[in-house]
Amino acid sequence: MTNANRNDIRNLSRRRFLQGGAGLTLGFCLPAAAAAPAAGPGKAGEGLAVPGAFTPNAFVRIGTDDTVTVISKHLEMGQGTYTGLATLLAEELDADWKTVAVEGAPADAARYNNLFWGPAQGTGGSTAMANSWEQMRKAGAAARAMLVAAAARRWGVPAAEITVRAGWVSHPASKRNARFGQLAADAAKEAVPAEVTLKDPREFRLIGRRAPRRDSAAKTDGTAMFTLDVRLPGMLVAVVAHPPRFGAKPKSFDAGRARSVKGVVDVVQIPQGVAVLARDTWSAKKGRDALSVTWDEQGAFRRGSEEILAGYRELAKKPGLVAGQAGDADGAFAKAAKLVSATYDFPYLAHAAMEPMNCVVRLAPEGLEVWNGEQMHTGDQHALAGLFGLKPEQVTIHTMYAGGSFGRRASKDADYVLEAAQIVKAIGGKAPVKMVWLREDDMRGGYYRPLFHHALEAALDAEGKLVGWRHRLVGQSILAGSPFESAMVKDGIDVVSVEGAANLPYSIPNLRVELHTPKDVGVPVLWWRSVGSSHTAYSTETFLDEVAAAMGRDPVALRLELLSGHPRHAAVLRVAAEKADWGRPLATAKAGDRRGRGVAVHESFNSFVAEVAEVTVGRDGGIRVDRVVCAVDCGTAINPDNIRSQVEGAVGFALSAALHQAITLTEGRVDQGNFDGFPLLRMGEMPKVEVHILPSEAPPTGIGEPAVPPLAPAVANAISAATGKRLRRMPFDLSSLKA
Repeated sequence: MTNANRNDIRNLSRRRFLQGGAGLTLGFCLPAAAAAPAAGPGKAGEGLAVPGAFTPNAFVRIGTDDTVTVISKHLEMGQGTYTGLATLLAEELDADWKTVAVEGAPADAARYNNLFWGPAQGTGGSTAMANSWEQMRKAGAAARAMLVAAAARRWGVPAAEITVRAGWVSHPASKRNARFGQLAADAAKEAVPAEVTLKDPREFRLIGRRAPRRDSAAKTDGTAMFTLDVRLPGMLVAVVAHPPRFGAKPKSFDAGRARSVKGVVDVVQIPQGVAVLARDTWSAKKGRDALSVTWDEQGAFRRGSEEILAGYRELAKKPGLVAGQAGDADGAFAKAAKLVSATYDFPYLAHAAMEPMNCVVRLAPEGLEVWNGEQMHTGDQHALAGLFGLKPEQVTIHTMYAGGSFGRRASKDADYVLEAAQIVKAIGGKAPVKMVWLREDDMRGGYYRPLFHHALEAALDAEGKLVGWRHRLVGQSILAGSPFESAMVKDGIDVVSVEGAANLPYSIPNLRVELHTPKDVGVPVLWWRSVGSSHTAYSTETFLDEVAAAMGRDPVALRLELLSGHPRHAAVLRVAAEKADWGRPLATAKAGDRRGRGVAVHESFNSFVAEVAEVTVGRDGGIRVDRVVCAVDCGTAINPDNIRSQVEGAVGFALSAALHQAITLTEGRVDQGNFDGFPLLRMGEMPKVEVHILPSEAPPTGIGEPAVPPLAPAVANAISAATGKRLRRMPFDLSSLKA
């Protein structure tokens, strides 16, 4: 970002980024550091380099004022990424945590690719810490080595005699010391070490301990910059009229009344709707309300959600594509002494992030400039370049804070970002545009967790042992038609449709998992927090409880027996059960109330979570989740406090869906528009949550999503323990629980 660009953004100086002063900027990549091309006007990476500094693949900048600025290649959307990545780097640098600041990296896959995704930059799949674990530590260690080399050269002492602690470089023998900032200019002249030695975990001072979040202060005092805070000279705000049905297109429109609204400047058609541009959001919204649009609905989707579900149920009666199998499932069922079966229905779900979609786009002679809570840097950069006939490096993306995502900002086709750019293109680039989606825009015309139907069967032999398992799933593919399809859809099987089902950890000798993927449903679908596991964990974990009941077995004991080959699953299950006092009677409920305890365990994103829920069910069928005990194995705990926060948030998020949420369609139109029809969990409904983090020396794995899948099945199993009734449709039908 040029200085002129910085001055364009009102109050940008409030952002707590290091803006000046020569210093040390270090880049580090795997397997080795390499020189990066100089960034010219409008090119990605501009603004990171400091004259005379070392700049390839920059992850850290040390200023003369002692500020250590960590460059985060991953989006901060509330999940703690900025704090986690900064912790990794600051640990090996031996920085003073109070001096550490973080800023978002621009779109530049050559420098900032997600190491698990190949040459692509982005945040998703709970991969931020896992893919950066060594990369950020090596960047910090290399910077530390250069500071030590600079001090050794200045003081004329052996580098081996120098120590570093909390932002100070010292030579104890001569009692000389210097702050990082005092050595930054000299350190920039040192050679980047080809190899670095990382700390033994026993030496960690930051990793594994609580460190205050780096984004909390700015978000508390209002100085944090979100896309909605961006103000550019001459900028217009756009609100778009979208078609009421998916697949419809604008046929014609009358902008007369819209143009008469005070503040409205222009009305333009774009491929997916009609945009009203105004001086402010409210005027744009009023202009859109006054707009008259005729829609071409020849290709529109017109079915309702119940019709879709009825079709899914019919499909589930037929064999599907085999997604996973072991032994001879059909043979086991043919010889079974007892069969257990159940079906489950899961609705469409909206992401409903606190901050709806928005994006700022400015077209300039040298290229395109974008401000966004950017989650899929490379995909969006290439899509925007294609729209304007530019090279990807001519599209500069400034990564802002994002007010949540839960998968929504990880758009597989750059939908809302392209929409903002299409508006700029439609007005000939004459003004920067801030495109704003209101809550109703995203809830009625966004993307959704797919609706799914599951059918499960279990076979018990004459001795009451579980010998067979069949699981058939029906639902839309998220990956179909996306850039990820070729790598993640194999032989017609979308791996995210069946994750958590096709890789069931339980030792069942005969198993088959099948999938139907309807291609005639025109509802846009996208990953939603925990993706396929958001429905597979529920069906498998509640069904296993039904099987345990049919076998006369304790649900925890049966799981432990079946998890003999999966020690990490078993370990979290044991801890959760122990901490929840599994097997001991719950406190007596008041007259008319019924109490129960339920359990679920699930692996997702290479992390393992077990949850035990305690519930109270009233005579009227109302439920209260009193307590949730969670045990988590996510490898090395970088910041235990943040892990607890993520688990607590996941419990609330998942409980919202279990109790309240569904997106329904009537004749192709989404029925819900805001939180009145798609409620979030109220504070009074939030249970007490206890989080137990298992110690581990394994590399860190995901934590943003893995605590979502076990919550709903644990609660459902607890309700069943209390009432004897099984809940096979979400959100829960509480009327069925009346005494």
